[in-house]
Amino acid sequence: MEEVPHDCPGADSAQAGRGASCQGCPNQRLCASGAGAAPDPAIEEIKEKMKTVKHKILVLSGKGGVGKSTFSAHLAHGLAEDENTQIALLDIDICGPSIPKIMGLEGEQYVEDNLGVMSVGFLLSSPDDAVIWRGPKKNGMIKQFLRDVDWGEVDYLIVDTPPGTSDEHLSVVQYLATAHIDGAVIITTPQEVSLQDVRKEINFCHKVKLPIIGVVENMSGFICPKCKKESQIFPPTTGGAEVMCQDLKVPLLGKVPLDPRIGKSCDKGQSFLVDAPDSPATSAYRSIIQRIQEFCNLHPSKAEQLISS
Repeated sequence: MEEVPHDCPGADSAQAGRGASCQGCPNQRLCASGAGAAPDPAIEEIKEKMKTVKHKILVLSGKGGVGKSTFSAHLAHGLAEDENTQIALLDIDICGPSIPKIMGLEGEQYVEDNLGVMSVGFLLSSPDDAVIWRGPKKNGMIKQFLRDVDWGEVDYLIVDTPPGTSDEHLSVVQYLATAHIDGAVIITTPQEVSLQDVRKEINFCHKVKLPIIGVVENMSGFICPKCKKESQIFPPTTGGAEVMCQDLKVPLLGKVPLDPRIGKSCDKGQSFLVDAPDSPATSAYRSIIQRIQEFCNLHPSKAEQLISS
């Protein structure tokens, strides 16, 4: 995983990409290209396009394979259960676009009338095609998604990102900087090998001034559907997300236990919340989704302020 240097000056700093700590950073060239340069005109164009989008939420993870895209999909499904709420799900995991599969989309971009999806996966001739792009081309695609897609009137735009803290993350934060991002939801699993990368992700958010809505601990134990006994499949040897959140003073939104039916629902392109309404994992998802909604309502976006004024 590509890391942000510990003493990174921040992408908006005049020293971005030029400071001593930037040497050897994989994002050095991208940051340096913006430091002291005229702002990309796309930033203002995207700001204008995003005036009809009330809330913008980034879903991040430090480590791959922790269930980030699964969470993004079910956050979208959960919010879209209110037919009066318009949801858009943007997949910027350029090299691993799994959202079309998880959402059950084959060439279509709407799951429901109030839930639309955009992904580079729709542009591939085959789901097995590899996307072999360098940073500038990835950045250009993200710019196109944000600027050229007709998002329309949207209550929540959920952005599913790749793991880490690289080009895609810097691009989406910079392009949405003037449009206001409500914040980031960070996904982890209980074991330290995941938490150590999530700490870097939290550090990244602080560096680029991205608010943190909270952390979700995924795969947090397994509750037997028959005896209801809980087992720790991934033991939280260092206290899990709960201790990490206490140490770093960030909110813990909740813990989602393992349920084999989650994977089955994703493979079928269906909502687990509908397939298994009585699962403890469904209860956890719904509680977390409610907390995210409460955060957004307490921190109304500039777009929402403009729409309501």
